[in-house]
Amino acid sequence: MELAHSLLLNEEVYNQLGEFQKAEFIFEWLQFLEKLLPVTSRADIRENQKKLVEQLTSLLNNSPGPPTRRLVAKNLAVLYSTGDTFSVYQTIDKCNELIRSKDDSPSYLPTKLAAVVCLGYLYKKLGRILGNSFTDTVGNVLKAMKNAESQGRYEIMLSLQNILNGLGAAAIPCHRDIYKAARSCLTDRSMAVRCAAAKCLLELQNEAVFMWSTDLDSVVTLCFKSFEGSNYDVRLAVAKLLGTVLARALTSKQTTASARHNFRRISLEEVMELLGTGFLRGSCGFLRASGDMLKGTSSVSRDVRVGVTQAYVVFVSTLGAQWLERNFSAFLSHILDLVSQSHPRVIQSQMDAIGCRRCVSFILRATVGGLLGEKAQIAAAKEICQAIWKLKKVVDTAMSDNNLETRISTTDVTASQHVLVCALQELGSLIHGLGTTAAPLLQDSSTGVLEAVISVILHPSVSVRLTAAWCLRCIAVALPYYVSLLLDRCIERLSALKSSPEGVTGYSFAVAALLGAVKHCPLGIPHGKGKVIMTVAEDLLCSASQNSRISLQRTQAGWLLIAALMTLGPAVVQHHLPRMLLLWKCIFPSCPKDLETEKTRGDSFTWQVTLEGRAGALCAIKSFVSHCAGLLTDEVVQRLLPPLPSAVDLLTQLSSIYKSYGNSLKTPSTVYRHKLYELLAVLPPKTYEGSFCAVLKELVADLTVPDSQIDASTFLLPPLCHENDLLLLGPLLQETDHRFIEEQLLLGNSIAGGSLEYDPYSIYEKVVKGDSVPKPLPPVLSVISAATRLFGVMFSHVAEAHRLQVLEQLLNSVKQTKGSRQQIVQLNVVSAFSTSLKHLANCKGSLGPEEVRRSALAVVMGALESNNPLLRCAAAECLARLAQVVSDSAFTAGLAQVSFDKLKSARDVVSRTGHSLALGCLYRYLGGIGSTQHLNACVGILYTLSQDSTSPDVQAWALHSLALIVDLAGPLYHVHVEPTLSLVLMLLLTVPPAYTEVHQSLGRCLNALITTLGPELQGSSTTVSALRTSCLLGCAVMQDNPDCLVQAQAISCLQQLHMFAPRHVNLSSLVSCLCVNLCSSYLLLRRAVVACLRQLVQREAAEVSEYAVALVKESREDFTPADVNIREIGLEGALLGLLDKELDQRLCQDIKETLTHMLTSMAVEKLSFWLKLCKDVLAASADFNTVASVDTTQEEETAKVDDGSVLTSDSDERFHPFSNPRWSTRVFAAECVCKIISQCENAGSAHFDITLAQERKQRDSRDDFLVLHLADLIRMAFMAATDHSDQLRLSGLQTLLIVVRKFAAVPEPEFPGHVILEQYQANVGAALRPAFAPETPPDVTAKACQVCSAWIASGVVSDLNDLRRVHQLLVSSLVKVQAGKEAQSQQYNESTSTMEILAVLKAWAEVYIVAVEKQKNQCDAHNHCLKVANSAEESYKGVTSSAGGLLDLVQADLGTLSKLWLSALQDFALLTLPSEYVSQLPAEGGTFYTAETIENARPHYYNSWALILYATALWLTSTGFIVVDPDEGVTNLSRPVTPTTMCQDSSTRPLVKSPEDVNTDRFHLILGITVEFLCSPRSDAAMENIIACLRALQALFDVPWSRSKIGGDQELGVELLNVLHRLILTRESPDIQLAALEVVRLILFAAQEHVKEKRRSAEVDDGAAEKETLPEFGEGKDTGGLVPGKSLVFATLELCVCILVRQLPQLNPKLTCSPAVQSGKHLLLSEDGSRLVAVALVILSDVPAICSPEGSVSVLPTILYLIIGVLKETAVKLRDGQLPLTVAASLQALKGLLSSPMARAEKSRTAWTDLLRSALVTVLDCWDQVDGLLQELDEVSLLTAITVFVMSTSPEVTTVECLQKRCIEKFKITLDSKDPLVQCKCYQLLHSIFQHPNKTVSHPYIHSLAPSIVGKLQETEKAKPENAAELQVIQEGIKVVTALTATAEEEHRAHLVACLLPILISFLLDENALASATKSAKNLHEFALQNLMQVGPQYSSVFKKLMASSPTMKARLESAVKGNQESVKVKTAKHAKNPGKSSSIQLKTNFL
Repeated sequence: MELAHSLLLNEEVYNQLGEFQKAEFIFEWLQFLEKLLPVTSRADIRENQKKLVEQLTSLLNNSPGPPTRRLVAKNLAVLYSTGDTFSVYQTIDKCNELIRSKDDSPSYLPTKLAAVVCLGYLYKKLGRILGNSFTDTVGNVLKAMKNAESQGRYEIMLSLQNILNGLGAAAIPCHRDIYKAARSCLTDRSMAVRCAAAKCLLELQNEAVFMWSTDLDSVVTLCFKSFEGSNYDVRLAVAKLLGTVLARALTSKQTTASARHNFRRISLEEVMELLGTGFLRGSCGFLRASGDMLKGTSSVSRDVRVGVTQAYVVFVSTLGAQWLERNFSAFLSHILDLVSQSHPRVIQSQMDAIGCRRCVSFILRATVGGLLGEKAQIAAAKEICQAIWKLKKVVDTAMSDNNLETRISTTDVTASQHVLVCALQELGSLIHGLGTTAAPLLQDSSTGVLEAVISVILHPSVSVRLTAAWCLRCIAVALPYYVSLLLDRCIERLSALKSSPEGVTGYSFAVAALLGAVKHCPLGIPHGKGKVIMTVAEDLLCSASQNSRISLQRTQAGWLLIAALMTLGPAVVQHHLPRMLLLWKCIFPSCPKDLETEKTRGDSFTWQVTLEGRAGALCAIKSFVSHCAGLLTDEVVQRLLPPLPSAVDLLTQLSSIYKSYGNSLKTPSTVYRHKLYELLAVLPPKTYEGSFCAVLKELVADLTVPDSQIDASTFLLPPLCHENDLLLLGPLLQETDHRFIEEQLLLGNSIAGGSLEYDPYSIYEKVVKGDSVPKPLPPVLSVISAATRLFGVMFSHVAEAHRLQVLEQLLNSVKQTKGSRQQIVQLNVVSAFSTSLKHLANCKGSLGPEEVRRSALAVVMGALESNNPLLRCAAAECLARLAQVVSDSAFTAGLAQVSFDKLKSARDVVSRTGHSLALGCLYRYLGGIGSTQHLNACVGILYTLSQDSTSPDVQAWALHSLALIVDLAGPLYHVHVEPTLSLVLMLLLTVPPAYTEVHQSLGRCLNALITTLGPELQGSSTTVSALRTSCLLGCAVMQDNPDCLVQAQAISCLQQLHMFAPRHVNLSSLVSCLCVNLCSSYLLLRRAVVACLRQLVQREAAEVSEYAVALVKESREDFTPADVNIREIGLEGALLGLLDKELDQRLCQDIKETLTHMLTSMAVEKLSFWLKLCKDVLAASADFNTVASVDTTQEEETAKVDDGSVLTSDSDERFHPFSNPRWSTRVFAAECVCKIISQCENAGSAHFDITLAQERKQRDSRDDFLVLHLADLIRMAFMAATDHSDQLRLSGLQTLLIVVRKFAAVPEPEFPGHVILEQYQANVGAALRPAFAPETPPDVTAKACQVCSAWIASGVVSDLNDLRRVHQLLVSSLVKVQAGKEAQSQQYNESTSTMEILAVLKAWAEVYIVAVEKQKNQCDAHNHCLKVANSAEESYKGVTSSAGGLLDLVQADLGTLSKLWLSALQDFALLTLPSEYVSQLPAEGGTFYTAETIENARPHYYNSWALILYATALWLTSTGFIVVDPDEGVTNLSRPVTPTTMCQDSSTRPLVKSPEDVNTDRFHLILGITVEFLCSPRSDAAMENIIACLRALQALFDVPWSRSKIGGDQELGVELLNVLHRLILTRESPDIQLAALEVVRLILFAAQEHVKEKRRSAEVDDGAAEKETLPEFGEGKDTGGLVPGKSLVFATLELCVCILVRQLPQLNPKLTCSPAVQSGKHLLLSEDGSRLVAVALVILSDVPAICSPEGSVSVLPTILYLIIGVLKETAVKLRDGQLPLTVAASLQALKGLLSSPMARAEKSRTAWTDLLRSALVTVLDCWDQVDGLLQELDEVSLLTAITVFVMSTSPEVTTVECLQKRCIEKFKITLDSKDPLVQCKCYQLLHSIFQHPNKTVSHPYIHSLAPSIVGKLQETEKAKPENAAELQVIQEGIKVVTALTATAEEEHRAHLVACLLPILISFLLDENALASATKSAKNLHEFALQNLMQVGPQYSSVFKKLMASSPTMKARLESAVKGNQESVKVKTAKHAKNPGKSSSIQLKTNFL
C-alpha cells in the first residue's frame, strides 16, 4: 500500500493487482492525494496536472464505488482550484456526456453516478469561475433524473445541492427547475432520496426567495406529505427544512428581490397556523380535508404529527433562545392550543390524546428545557402558571354553572384536561431541572405556583389530578424544603374533603406522589409523618363502606397511601407493620366458602369496589416487598401468606364474575390480574407453591387468548433481545434525542404508548432513568407483560412433567389461531418462554427430558421465521438461551445444522435473516463452539449471504451475525481474519450509501476484527501492516459515509485502533473528525465522539487539546458547528458548554470524566486557562445572586474590602462564553476548582508560597502558580457559596474550606507577620453568613460550620474584633442547639437536626482544641523567652493576646459546650454498642437523636465524635477533674462539678452523685470510646480520628487525678498498652506511632507515680525502724517473674521492641543470624524513624522504676541489649560532628538507666553490677568486631558510652582491672586520632573522668593518659593549628591539663604547672608576627594569654621561678602583654560574652 503514496497513480503496480486489490489501491491513492494536493506547491501541480486529470477522469469509466467516486470528484475539484482551470470545461463536458449516455445497463450505472457526483463537487469548489456553463449542466442532470432509478435520484439531488452551494445567487435562473425536481423527490418511495431532496431544498432556500414567500404554503404542504410513511432520518431532514424555511420566512428583511415578488411580511401567528395545520390535519391539505372532517373519518397519521413536532423544535432552535424568551407567551398559547377543545377531532380518542400530549410535552421540553437559561426558565414557569390559572377559571365557571347548558360545559371541562396535563408536566419538569434555584419562583406570591398546582388537584379529570400530583412531586424533589409543608397541606385537605370524590382521589394522589419524592431528598421528612399517613389511610379504608357515592375512591386512596408509605423504607414501615398486615388479612375472604357466598351476593358496583380494594392491597404488599426487604423475616412472610390462596381463587373466578355482571368490570378485573401477577413475581415462589397449577392455567390463558388485538411486540421483546441485536431494527429502537415522541411510531396505530392515568400506583415508584413522567401501559398490555414475567419465574420452578404439558398447550394455541392473531399469540408465547429460559440460566436449572426439549424447540423455531423482524430477533436470542440451558453439545450442533440446512435451501428474506442471526446468537451464549469445522461452515454461509446484493436486509443480518462470531470465536478466528477483512472492505467500497443498515453491520464487523487482532496490530511484519492499512482504509470509508450512525461506528473503530496501535492512528485528523461531530444531532454519534475523546485524553490530553485549537485556527469551511466555540475557550470549554446543554445522563457522565482526565493531566501547565474557564462558568450566574451581598455591608465599614465590591467587580457586560449555565454545570465547575487545587498540591510547593512563586514568575513569565490566583479562588468559592442552588452552595463552601486549609499558612511578603489570606476576611465572612440564615437547609449549615471552625482555627485573623464576626455565627448556632430537639424545625427528618447539632459541636471542638494548643505553644515559647532573655517580654505579650483571646472567646460558652459535648459522646457510646444490646438503649432515643431515626443518625456521629472527644478531654484536664493535694490529703474541687445526666436512671441511682463518681464516669466514658475505637479502627478510619483519640488520651493522662486512676488499675493499663501495640502494628503513619508512644510514656509515668506513692505511704506507715521488712512494690514482687498479658512492664517492653525492631531489624536476634541482615552495615534512619526510636528508648529507660528490685533484674538484660543495640547500629559519623538523634537518645537512656536507684538497692545490687559489667564489655566489643569498617563507626559515641558507664555507675562496676585496662586502651587509641573533632571530644570526656570524685576511678586514667596529653600539647609548638577545629583541640587539651592541675595533690602540682606554662608561652606571638598571623594563630595567642593571666597569679611561686630560669620566655611574655595591652580589655569583654564554641556542643551532648 505504501506504493500508492505518490502524486501520480503508480500504474505499473496498479496493473499487476487483482480486481479487488485495484479498488483498494485506487482508494488508498485517492485518499493520499486528498491530503497531498492542498500542501503541494502550485508549480508541481501544474507540471503534473494534465496527467493527473487524465488519470482521475479515466477512473470515472472504471465504474467506481460510492466512496471512490466521491474522492475522485473531491480531488478533481481541488486540483482545478489550485492548478490551472483551462481544461475544466473538457472535464465538465465529459461528465455531461457520460450522463447523457443511453446505456442503461446496471454495470454502466456507477460511471453515470460518478459523473453526477463529479459535477457537484466541481461546481461546489469552483463556483462562479465556471460562468454560465451551469444552465446546460443542470438541465442535463435534471433530464437524466426523469428515468433514473433511486440511486441516481439520490446522487443527483446531492449533486444539485453542491452546485447550488458553489454558485450561490448566480444560480437563480435554475432555481424553479431544481425546485420542481426536488419536490417530486421529496415524496419519493426511497427514503434516502427524500433525505437528499430535503438537503437540496435546504440549500436552495438560502437564495430562492420564493420558497419562503410566495410558495411557502406549498413548501409546507409538501413537507407534510413527505412525512407520510417516512423513517427517522427523513423526519429529521425534512423537519430541519421545514423549521428553517419557516424561521426564514418570519425573520427575512424586505429586499428588492422580494419587493418584485409582491412579498408581504408573514406574522408569527401565520407561521404557527401553518405548522398547526400539519399537526392537527396532517398532510391532506387545507381544503380537501373539509369533507372528511364533516364525516369525522380521517385521522392524522402519526408520522406526520411526529415530523411536525420535530419541525416546531427546529423552528424555535433556529430562531434562538432570545427570540423564545421574547415570544414565549404567544408560543406557549399556540402549543397548548394544539390539544385544547378547539380541535376536538385531534383528541377524540384517549390514544390520540396521549400521542398529542406527548408531542406537545416534547416541544416544550426541547425548547424551554433545552434552550433557555435558568432566569428565562423561571420566567417561562411563570407564564405556564398563568396558563394554568386561566384554565382553572374556565373549569370553575363550568362546574358552578348549573343551568341547562351544563352538558356542553362538562365537555369543556374534559377538553381542557389535556392542556392542563401538558402545562403541569412542563411546569414540573422545569422546576425539577431548576432544583433549588427555583426557590425565588415559589416564594413569589404574585405567581402562586403552589396554589395553582394545588387548585387543579380537584379537577374533574383523573389525568389532570394525577399530573398535578406528579408536578408536586417534582417540586418536592427540586426543593426538599417543601416536602413536609406540602404533605401537611395535602393531608389536611384530604381529611377536610373526605366526602368529595375528586378531593379524595386528588389529594391521595398528591400525598402518594410526595411520599415517592422522599427517597430523592437526602434530608428526608419528620418520622412522625408516617404515623399520620397510616392513620388517614386506615380511616379512609374503614369509612369506605359508609357512603356508596365515594366508597370506590376512598378504597383506592387508602391503599394507595399505604403502598406509597412503603417506599419510605424499613425504618419507618416497621412501626406500622402490624396494622398493615391486619388490613391485608381482612381484605380477602378467609376461606373458599366465603368467596362463594360473595359471588352470589354483590352487584356490579360492589364488585367494582371490591376488586379495586383488593388490587390496591396487592399493590401495597408488592410495594412492601420491594422497598422493605430488610423486614421480610420468616415470621412476617408467614403472616403475608394466608390471604394469597384466596387471592388466587378470586383470580380463577374472575371470568365468571365478569360474565355475570357485565362489561363495567372489565378494567377492574384486568387491573386485579395485573397486580396479583406483579406481586407473585416478587415473592419467593416457595411461598405460593400450592397455587402453581391454578396460576399457570390463568397465565397460559392470558397469553394465548389475549383480550386485545394489539401487537405488543415493542414492549415485550426489546428487553428479551440483546441490545446489540436491536441495532438491526433501525433507529426507532435505538436511543435518540427524539425517543420520547418516536416511541409512538413503534407501537402501531392501535396504541399510543403509556400514560400516567393507566395506573395511578406508578406515581410513587422510582422513575426509569431519562423518562421524566412514569408512563405505565394500558391494563390490557401491562397484564400481558406481567404475565410473561411471572410465567418466567414459575416455569423454572414447576415439575418437568408439568412443563411438557404447558409447552404443548402453548404450541397448540399458536397452531389453532390464524392470521394476525397468530402472530400476537406467538409473540406472547415466545416472550414468556424466553423469560423462563433467562431464569433457568440464572439459577443453573435444567430444562428437562427430550420431549420437553422438542416442544421448546418447536415453540422457538416457529417464531424464527415470523414476518415481524423484532420477533425473529427475539427468537434467535431465545434459541441461543435454549442451547445454553440444555448445554449439551450434540443438541447445539443439531440446532446449528437445522439453520445451515435452512440457509442453503431457503430463498426468502425472512428465513435467511432469522437463521443467520441464530448462528451468531448461538456463539454469544456458548462462547467459541469448540470445533473448527463448525466455525468454517458458519463463516462460509455468512460470507455468501453477506454478498447477496438483491436484499440489503439479508446482508445486514448476515454481517451482524458474522460480527458476533468474530467477536466471540476468540483465537479460533485468526485464520479467517484476512478474508473477512477483504470482504468487509470490498462491501464498504461497493454497497450504495443509501443502504445504511448494511454499512452499520459492516462497521460492527470491522470493530470486531480490530478487537480480535488486538495488540498484534502494533507489529511491523508485512502481513500485520497490510491488515492495519486495511483497517484504517475501512475506517476512512465509513468516516465519509453520509449516515451518522456509520460515522459513529467509524469513530469507535478508530478508538479501538488507537488503543492497540496508537502510533498508526493520525491523531490530528481523528480529533478534527471528533470536533466536527461534537454537536451532531444524533445522540449515538455524540456518545461515540465523547467516548473516544475520553480514551484519547487519558493518554494524550495536551496533544488532543492543541490539535483541536489548531484545527479551528485553520478554520476550514466545513468546521463551524454553531454551538462550539473552540477558538475562544478551547476543547475543554466546548466540552463544558456541551455538558451544560446535553440532557442524556450517560453522555454527561462521559463528558465529566473526559474533562476530569484533561484537568488532571493539564491543569497545572494551563492553570490560568482552567481557572478562567471555571470562573466564567461560575460568574455567569453572578448576576443571579447579587441578593447575597445586601445584608453584609452594615457592620463591615471597617473591613478592608467592602462586600459589595466583592460581588460586582467583574460585571462588565462583555461576551460571555457561557450564557446562563445550569446549576449542575456550575457545581461541576466548583468541583473542578477543588481538583485543580489538589493537582497543584502534588505539583510543588511554589503553588502555595507567594515569594517563591513571584520569583519564578519573574524568571520565566510563562510559569504560573496557584497562589497568584488566590483572589480568583476566593471569588469563585464566594460566588458558589452564595448561590440559590443548595448543591452549589455546598460545593462553594467545600472549595472555600480547601482554600482556607491550603493557604492559611502562606505569609504575606509585604507585611511581615501577616498571612496572605487576611485581606479576604470580608469575603469569607460574607460567604458564610447566608448559610446561617434560619431557612437554610441543615446540610448547608453543617458544611458552613466546618468552614467557620477551619477559618477560626487557621489563625489567619489575629485581631479578635475581626474574628468575632465569624465567631458570632457559631454562637448563633449554639443557641439553636441549646433550644433542644423540640425547637428544631419540622421540615426535615430528625436525623438532619442531629447532623446540624453535631456539626456545630464539632466546629466548636475544633476551635477550642486550636485555642488550647496555641496557648500551650505560647506558654512553651514564653518559658523559652524567659530563659533566653527578659527583653523579649513585650513582643511576647503581643503574641499571647490572640491565643489567650481565642480561648477567652470560647471560654464564655465552655460551660454549655462541655455539657453538650458530654451528651454527644454519651449518645455515641450508646450507638456503638453491638446489636445484641439494642434492648438496653433508652426508648426515647439519646440527647441528640430519636429512637426511630437511629440508623440515619449514626453516620453523623461517626463523622464528628473524634474531635468532640479530644475537646472534652482537654476541657476535663483543664477544669473538670479533682485536684488532690498530696500533702494535706484533702480533696479540693477545682470548681463545683455539675452532675450531668451521665447514664442516670432515676429509679436506681441516687439523684446527685459525688463529684468523684461523676469524674470517674466521665473518665471511663472517654477511655471507653477511645479504646473501643482503637481496638479495631476500620481500615478506612480517618487518620485524624486516630490522632484525635491518641491526643485525647495524652490530655487525659496529663492530669494527676486520671493518672492515679490508670496507675492504680494495672489491668486497665495493660489493656491500653495492648490496644496501642496493635495500633502501632497496623498503622504505618509516624504521626500515629509517635502519638501512641507519648501515651505509653504517660501510662508508664502514671505507674511510676503509683509505685512511688505506695512506697512513700508504706515508709510513713511503718516508720523507719523496720525498713528491712518493707513489702516490695513494683512488678516482679520477690521472684522477678512477669506474667504476659497481666504485666504492664511486659506490655511496655513488647511495644518498644516492636517499634525498635521495625526501624532497625538488625536488633532482632533471630534475624541477625539470617543472611538477609548483614550486621555492621549501618542504616541511616529517616527523621521520623529516628524520633520513634528515641522516644522508645526514653520509655525503656524508665521501665525499671516500676519494677521491684527482683523484677528490675529480670528486665535489665533486655533493656541494656536494646539500648546498646541501637547505639551500636546507629553510631555513624555525620559530617558536621553532630550526634545522630538515636545515638543521643540511647546515651541519654543509658545514663538514666545506670543512675537508677535499683543499681544501688541491696536486693538487686550484685545482679545489676554483673549485668552492667557485661554491658560495658559489649560496648567495648563493638570496636573489636568491626575490622574493615572502622572508619564508619563513630568512636565518639562509643567513648561517650564508656564515659557514661564510668561516671554513672558505682565504682565497683568499672574498676575491675581488665575492664579498666580496655577502657583506657580505647581512650589512648582515640587520642591518636587524626580527626580533630574526635580528639576534641575525647579531651572533653577525659576532662569529666579526671574530675570524678572517687579516686579509685579517676587515678588510673590520669596515670595512663595525662603524660600523652601533655606530650601532644608540647608537640604543637612546632605545628601551629591550621583551622578552627585544630585550635579547639589545643584549647580543650589545655583545659584538661588546667583541671588536672587543680585536682592534683600539692606535691605534684608544681610539676604540672611547670609543664603547662612553657606550653602556653610557646603559643604567644610577638607584635610583628601577630600582624601577619592566621586567624587561628591569633585566637590561640589570645587564649594562651588569657590562661596565663589566670594561671600565673594562682601559682605565683612556680611562675616566678620559671621566669627567672628562662629569660627568652620572659621576654616573649612581656612583649605579648605589651602588644595586647590596649586590645586585651575589648577582647576579654568579647570572650565573656561569647564563650568558646565548645560549650555549645556540650549543651547538646551533655549526658554526663
